[in-house]
Amino acid sequence: MDGHTAMPTDAQILTLTQWFSPGYPVGAYAYSHGLEWGIEAGDVRDFSTAKQWVADVLSHGTGWNDALFMSAAFEADGDALAELDEECRAFAPSRERLKEADLQGAAFCEITGELLGARLKGLSYPVAVGRAARLADLPVQLTMQMYLQAFLANLAAVAMRLVPLGQTDGQRLIRDLTPMCSEIAKKAMGATLDDLSSTAFLADIASMKHELQYSRIFRT
Repeated sequence: MDGHTAMPTDAQILTLTQWFSPGYPVGAYAYSHGLEWGIEAGDVRDFSTAKQWVADVLSHGTGWNDALFMSAAFEADGDALAELDEECRAFAPSRERLKEADLQGAAFCEITGELLGARLKGLSYPVAVGRAARLADLPVQLTMQMYLQAFLANLAAVAMRLVPLGQTDGQRLIRDLTPMCSEIAKKAMGATLDDLSSTAFLADIASMKHELQYSRIFRT
């Protein structure tokens, strides 16, 4: 299958739905990506500020960069894959962001490698997803879209718990920002690692501040 252009089959869509389900054991629910500090500091305090925070992270921070790393990992093999993984780790702006990429990647590699009957080990999360999509013969653009929506949904869940947002506002946030996931994935298909860039500085600083936050629920 051409991972860039072919129409996805039902089986491929359902496989990706499984991978990015809250029930898939990567532990995403344990991470707030610095949002817990943003809420503690008062930068995120209602629906509007939560939506803007998440939109910025998707478009100008981790969302965009993870899409590029996934796309590159889909094409990489051998030493190139190892070098790509090192670059992904080096791009983490804080210790906690590296922890997210490392621990979720390890968990994803363990379960997905077993399911695929393939060697999938020691990769950061976006690189592992891109590699697994290649091994499972899945369309990379749809993989990016669904990865980004799962990331969005996890941040919305953090906001629902801590702002707090009601369930309706939380789901409205996901609905409103889901088109952005498709736009980012489509744009990433025409980009390269030369287009890596992060200007979501407040979220990056929040992830650093969270390391020293006295009372916290999430690991990051």
